[in-house]
Amino acid sequence: MTPEATAGVESPGARGTRGLGPLRVPTAVDEVVDRLLTALALGEYVPGERLPAEREMARLLGVSRNTVHVALGRLRAAGVIEIRLGRVGGSFVRTSWNQISAEAVGRTLVPRRSELEQLCDLRCRYEEMVARTAAERRTARHIRELRALLGAFADATTPEQEHRADTALHDAVLGATRNPQMLQFSHELLARVALGLPIEPYDRSVFARALTEHTALVEAIVEGRVDESGAIARNHFSMSTRKVRAVMSRSMQDRPAGPASAPK
Repeated sequence: MTPEATAGVESPGARGTRGLGPLRVPTAVDEVVDRLLTALALGEYVPGERLPAEREMARLLGVSRNTVHVALGRLRAAGVIEIRLGRVGGSFVRTSWNQISAEAVGRTLVPRRSELEQLCDLRCRYEEMVARTAAERRTARHIRELRALLGAFADATTPEQEHRADTALHDAVLGATRNPQMLQFSHELLARVALGLPIEPYDRSVFARALTEHTALVEAIVEGRVDESGAIARNHFSMSTRKVRAVMSRSMQDRPAGPASAPK
């Protein structure tokens, strides 16, 4: 090259001295790892709970099964999940938060803060409408189901049992609307909040409050108190909003200085 052609062109060594280097482009595996770490941080899956099968997870996330398989291998190596073999085996959650969680949440939730606030607000308002409709349309069968599921939630003794009962109860309220489109939209809205995994976040630390609000919600729906049902539901679903905010805040506090990277 002539002197003119080389003017202003830096050598690789010069670029390095200025802190520049190759850009790291996230792969599909990286993104799945981040999504799963975020799902665990939000409480969409709790310690002791089994994750969906690889095939189902691939469908939910819109990736290949092999991508999910490799991502789960990384999480296992990081101590986040354990793989159990056998007829009742699968991928089981060991912890909801570890040293790599903050970086993952920083990549997935924090850049979407404004959008998530809007979606959480929409969800609270929509679930208010769901509860009002359920109070108007519930049948004797729905009443029996709601009371039975409330009892199952109260009797739960493990995080997994609590989470399962919580999800079942909310699905029963949706069922009491007798409108499958409302159930479908609720799940679609949840999937947008939960990065493609339509699983209700759960925080065991507020079990007592959740039980009180579940009891009030079920009794209001059973007794056909439409306005009260809606108000209780709107307030109850604000718990998920606060959970999302808390996880983002924890991420900002725990993230180490320097460039972040997904577990290899």
